[in-house]
Amino acid sequence: MALGRSVANGRLRPTIIALFALTTFILSQASPVSRAAGDGYWHTSGNQILDSNNAPVRIAGINWFGLETPNFAPHGLWTRNWKSMLDQIKANGYNTLRLPYSNQLFDAGSVPNSIDYGQNADLQGLSGIQIMDKIVSYCGQLGLRVILDRHAINAGQLSELWYNAQYNETRWIHDWKMLATRYNGNATVIGADLHNEPHGAACWGCGDFNRDWRLAAERAGNAIHTVNPNWLIFIEGVESHNGDNYWWGGNLMGAAAAPVRLNVANRLVYSAHDYPATVYPQPWFFTADYPNNLNAVWDAHWGYLHKNNIAPVWIGEFGTKFQTVSDQQWLDKLVTYLGTGANGIHWTFWCWNPNSGDTGGILNDDWRTVNTAKQNKLLPIQFSFTGGNPTPTPTATPTPTPTPSSGACRVSYVFTNQWNNGFNADVTITNNTGTALNPLFH
Repeated sequence: MALGRSVANGRLRPTIIALFALTTFILSQASPVSRAAGDGYWHTSGNQILDSNNAPVRIAGINWFGLETPNFAPHGLWTRNWKSMLDQIKANGYNTLRLPYSNQLFDAGSVPNSIDYGQNADLQGLSGIQIMDKIVSYCGQLGLRVILDRHAINAGQLSELWYNAQYNETRWIHDWKMLATRYNGNATVIGADLHNEPHGAACWGCGDFNRDWRLAAERAGNAIHTVNPNWLIFIEGVESHNGDNYWWGGNLMGAAAAPVRLNVANRLVYSAHDYPATVYPQPWFFTADYPNNLNAVWDAHWGYLHKNNIAPVWIGEFGTKFQTVSDQQWLDKLVTYLGTGANGIHWTFWCWNPNSGDTGGILNDDWRTVNTAKQNKLLPIQFSFTGGNPTPTPTATPTPTPTPSSGACRVSYVFTNQWNNGFNADVTITNNTGTALNPLFH
């Protein structure tokens, strides 16, 4: 059908107007009418994390470790494809990946190893940070969010403080600013877990420049925000505060009197780690009122921050082999304590890997099948959101839907793709007259 500037036959006008209305309807439907939860960069308000549309979201994710080890790559790639790992994480309902790394990962001599390149050909020749790039990119395609976790300084070695003789505080902050710059503008990466499990000499609020983790976290968090003010800053606790001993990185009692002060408002998330008796026989596991005493233990060390609406709390690690009655009681109580829905406490389970010595993982030792006993315990606290661009799902059998016409033209359309809040369609206009017709518009 030839398109021109004038109308040759007034009878065409109703058909063209109907077509215009249909096209307008289809185009409007192709744009989602409601935004997906989790869109854009996130910020905080009270004890909640909100997305860019101020809708509450909940981190409900998992740890996949390996980049922080001497392998300089996520573990398990010696036996399966890296994308299939992330596909399975997504399919099992997790919405966020906590991705550990070490500062040593960024050194020139840190070469990824223990990767089956027959199954991971696209990782051949990449550096550790380039593998990180690939993971971040694919997580974005899947709608997973990523929290980067400075898990170790030297590969495979946990440290009390945020620096050591080989990698000083300047290097620690430099690497964080480098990552914040590298992923600036990519909302898949939502923030920085500044240092994994401060313990031992690390203190909170003691005022010692070389030991006060709260002050160091402020220095690093504010430095990150000079290059990427959109990131959330996740700050773990310490081990001991005023004589009270708790899990490494889990003691946030000091934040009550000495809160973290960031220059960019609404970006602070406190983080704790928690484990059962099989990881370490803490005294509260052996009292007469166990496990009913656990709520008070959690309230005192980190839960008060959430309950008093001070700030969001994220349990960055908790895990168990789930083989003893005590461990099962602990996990049952913790899942209940964390709550459900967007108002619940944020979490990432430790871990995806089956090769965590004291907890095992969600995956069984074959690196493929899921430990359903553990997975089922986490189902009530999972939280679903859709981020980034929607991934269209084709309809099973597109069926043309004709639009009645007066005979000059026949209009039909076929749905080619559909997703949560919209669709795409192909529109076909057939000229039944055998002669050229000019539309009302061009």
